Amino acid sequence: MNRREFHLHLAALAAAAALPGRAQPPRPQAGPSAMPTSTPPRQIAMLIYPRMTALDLVGPQYALASIMGAKVSLVAKTLDPVVSDTGVTIVPDLTFRSCPRDLDVLFVPGGSYGTTAAMTDSATVDFVRDRGSRATWVSSVCTGSLVLGAAGLLRGRAATSHWLVRDKLLPLLGAKPLPARVVEDGNCITGAGVSAGLDLGLTLVHRIMGAEYAQAVQLMEEYAPQPPFHAGTPESAGPKIATMMLDMHKEFLSNATGAALLARSRLRS
Repeated sequence: MNRREFHLHLAALAAAAALPGRAQPPRPQAGPSAMPTSTPPRQIAMLIYPRMTALDLVGPQYALASIMGAKVSLVAKTLDPVVSDTGVTIVPDLTFRSCPRDLDVLFVPGGSYGTTAAMTDSATVDFVRDRGSRATWVSSVCTGSLVLGAAGLLRGRAATSHWLVRDKLLPLLGAKPLPARVVEDGNCITGAGVSAGLDLGLTLVHRIMGAEYAQAVQLMEEYAPQPPFHAGTPESAGPKIATMMLDMHKEFLSNATGAALLARSRLRS
């Protein structure tokens, strides 16, 4: 089955389902009953920048690209190839200037030093602030929430991020940190560290297309994690491993704190 056939099967599934839902921000379509064979086009922009973490992007991109009618674009400052923090090269589709003004989804991935550079880059922050102010959904994974925060999009909102920075840095940017895999507050959906991108992507598909559609995407991903170790949080990894990770990232945390404080001062000015 190719991707087009997969989308057609998902559309048929969604059309046949009667899906109850809670109140959410306005959406481009009302629900599965409104899309018997197709869905309205949706503009989804996924920010990419040098030294971002590729896995933050790729997991959500798979899910979002599975939304029938979606135009998923990778957006960067220029059209030059972007090299991730582990050396994966990604080619953008659009620049900040050519990205559509009105988006259904704005997504921001995280990283380490690449993210702190993005937080202090005026063109990147201005782009995120501008598109995020009108997007139906604003989302991030890992330290991408710090970029949202630097753009002033998390003030007064609950959010999450990578555990290394969540509790200390999100409050500096006006957010209320929660230790959850995915946090939803209004039209803002943030994911925790790296692998939480899979959960974030499925959550967005759920909100846009309904539960059964999202479950079909999850099944296509065969996302049924059985990790070899129970060490995905500081609590489950234990103090020895957690302390080792904190010590390894002291320089980054200092750098990120400085970037967050600078962003806070700019938001207050």
